[in-house]
Amino acid sequence: MGGFFKSSIGRKVAMALSAFFLMFFLIIHLAVNITSLFSEDLFNELSHFMGTNPLVQFALQPVLIFGVVFHFVMGFILELKNKKANGVSYARNNGGANSSWVSRNMIYSGLVILAFIILHFIDFWIPELNVKYIQGDMSGMHNGEYRYFHEMVEKFHSPLRVGAYVVSFVLLGLHLAHGFTSAFQSMGSTAGRKKTLQQIGKAYSILIPLLFIVIAVYHHLNPHH
Repeated sequence: MGGFFKSSIGRKVAMALSAFFLMFFLIIHLAVNITSLFSEDLFNELSHFMGTNPLVQFALQPVLIFGVVFHFVMGFILELKNKKANGVSYARNNGGANSSWVSRNMIYSGLVILAFIILHFIDFWIPELNVKYIQGDMSGMHNGEYRYFHEMVEKFHSPLRVGAYVVSFVLLGLHLAHGFTSAFQSMGSTAGRKKTLQQIGKAYSILIPLLFIVIAVYHHLNPHH
């Protein structure tokens, strides 16, 4: 295993696998969050299930955190090693978007996204851990009703916070626009599939971040619904 990570191909494959995992997680996360636009009850029920199910909490959640950390650490390692090897960044050398701003600055968009993830953890994950495992309240209730929906809406009251979310998801979209195709190329996808993958990647990198932005802006504009 150590030899796998020491090779350039091994590191790129590991980076691609962690990218696939995180892209899949984004779809699951969006599927839960988007229910808040049309059903407070359904969002509360799904949030309570995700927040109390042992498989999610003690198996999938640790894997997710590891995946996030691994992806960004591996990204920095690839960037540094390729710069050291030939003075050209991994992102600039990888994929078909050699001249794009995005491909040349994957490391910076990644840093902003990482900062956003930390903010997201501070906003939601750490308070949840406090309520459930320190205060010992697994009910998910406050004043006789589920608290998840109201806690989320409250976070989007601040225009500065919503602005930070919008900027972060725009950068996530740019990051995905290059990273989606690059991940498949690292796994050995053929040149014949390149155009199709680019089209799917473009749709994914626009639609997923846009829907997250819609959720944040909607709740900001409708704080009392």
